[in-house]
Amino acid sequence: MTPLTTAKPTRTPSRDIPGRILVWLGLLAGAAFAGLPVLWMLSSSFKSNQEIFELPPRLLTESFSFDAYLAILGDPSRLRFFTNSYVVAICVTILTLIVAIHAAYAFSRFAFRMKHPLKLLIISVQAVPPITVLIPYFGIIVALKMYDTYPGLIFTYMLFTLPYAIIMMTSYMNSLPRELDEAVRVDGGSSMTALWRVLVPVSVPGIVSVGVYTFMIAWNEYLFALTLTSSESMRTVPIGLQLLMGQHSYEWNEIMAMSILGSIPVLALFLFFQRYFMSGLTSGAVKN
Repeated sequence: MTPLTTAKPTRTPSRDIPGRILVWLGLLAGAAFAGLPVLWMLSSSFKSNQEIFELPPRLLTESFSFDAYLAILGDPSRLRFFTNSYVVAICVTILTLIVAIHAAYAFSRFAFRMKHPLKLLIISVQAVPPITVLIPYFGIIVALKMYDTYPGLIFTYMLFTLPYAIIMMTSYMNSLPRELDEAVRVDGGSSMTALWRVLVPVSVPGIVSVGVYTFMIAWNEYLFALTLTSSESMRTVPIGLQLLMGQHSYEWNEIMAMSILGSIPVLALFLFFQRYFMSGLTSGAVKN
C-alpha cells in the first residue's frame, strides 16, 4: 500500500511580493473607478437637492432621508414604469429562451440545407447598429398596429436578443456529448424528448446565462422604448427616468432613487445566478 504524502504548503517567493502589491493596487483602483459612481448615486438618493450640490461635496450625508424613495414608490404613475419593464423583460426572456433552445438544438445536432448561411445571417444581424433600422422598423410596427403596445416592444427586443442567445446556446450544446441525446433516440425517444429530458436539464448554466443577458438587454433598452411608445402607461423605467427631468429644474434625489430602484432587479439577478452566468459564458471556450 502506497503511503499517502501530504503536500507542503508553498511559500510565496519574496520576489513576487511587489507584483502582488501592484495587482492589489490595480484591483483597488478598478473597484474604486467602477464603484464610486454607484456609491455617489446611492448617497445622493438620501440627500436633499441643495445638499447634493454643496461644496465641498460629501459622500456621507447628515440629513439622511427616504423622501425621494417615498416619492417614487408612492406615485402609481411611476410604479407603472417598473410594471411595464417587468412585463416586457420577463416575456422577452421566456420567449427568447424557448426559441433559442430549439434553434440551438437544430444547429448543434442536425445537418440541413442552408445551415451555414443561416448561421452567418444570424451572426451578421448582431453587427447591424440598431439606430440604422429605427425609422423603417417604426413604420413596420405602426403598419402592424403594434405601436404603443406590449407585443410591439416584446417583438422588437426579441429581434435583438435572439441572435446572441442562439449563438451562445449553440456553443453550449456543442460542448455537450452527443451520446447523451443519441441514447434517448436509440431507446425510441423522439428528438424533442432528448432535448427537454436530457439536454435542457444539463444546460442550466447556459440557459441561465442567456436568460440573465436577455433580461438585462430588455430591462435597460432605451432607444426603441422611446420611439415605439407614446403614452405614459406604456413607458418603461429608462424612459421614466427621463420624464423625471423637468423643463426648468431636476429632482436629482428622485432621479438617483429611481436609478437605484431600477438597478436592483438586474443586480440581484446577476448576483444570484453569478456562478451559472460565468459558467455559461465560458462554456465552449476550451475544446476538449
